[in-house]
Amino acid sequence: MGNFELAQVNISRMKAPLDDPSFRGFVDALEPVNAIADHAPGFVWRLQTEDGDATSIRAFEWDVRGTSGVLVNMSVWTSVEALADFVFSGEHLAILKRRREWFHRVQDVMTALWWVPAGYRPTTADAEEKIKHLRVYGPTPEAFTLKQHFPSPTATEARAGDPDWLCPA
Repeated sequence: MGNFELAQVNISRMKAPLDDPSFRGFVDALEPVNAIADHAPGFVWRLQTEDGDATSIRAFEWDVRGTSGVLVNMSVWTSVEALADFVFSGEHLAILKRRREWFHRVQDVMTALWWVPAGYRPTTADAEEKIKHLRVYGPTPEAFTLKQHFPSPTATEARAGDPDWLCPA
C-alpha cells in the first residue's frame, strides 16, 4: 500500500429518526462498535464531529428518497483486507446482520471504496462523487467494492507526481 490508504463510505437510508425508540439497539451499539473500529488493526481515521459524533454528519441529502434521512459512515484503512477483517467480524458483524431493523433495503450502491494518498482525509463531497461513479460505471479503479476491489496505485500510476489525481480538488 505504501503511499496510499483505502477510503470507504457506506450510507444507509433510515426507517426512522435516530431518536426513535426503534433505533435504540443501533444507537446503543454505536459507541462500542466505533471504539472497536478505532483500535482495529489497519484503522486510520473515521469521519466524526469534533465531539466524536459520527451520526450528525449531513451529506447525501439528494439520496434521501422519502426516508427519515441518510446515515453516513466514512473511514480510512491501510488495506482492503484490514477493512474486511473489521466489517465481517465481532460486534460489527452482529450489528450488520440486524441492519434491516433500522435501514431500508435498497438496490442502489450504498458503499464505495477508493484509494487516497496517505494522509489525505476524504470529504463527504469525495464520497458522494465515488458513490455516484460506482452507481453509473460499476467497480473501477476509481471506485469499487469489497467484493470487486482493485490494488492500490503504484507511484508511476500517480500521474506524473500529481498528488490530487485520486481526489477532487
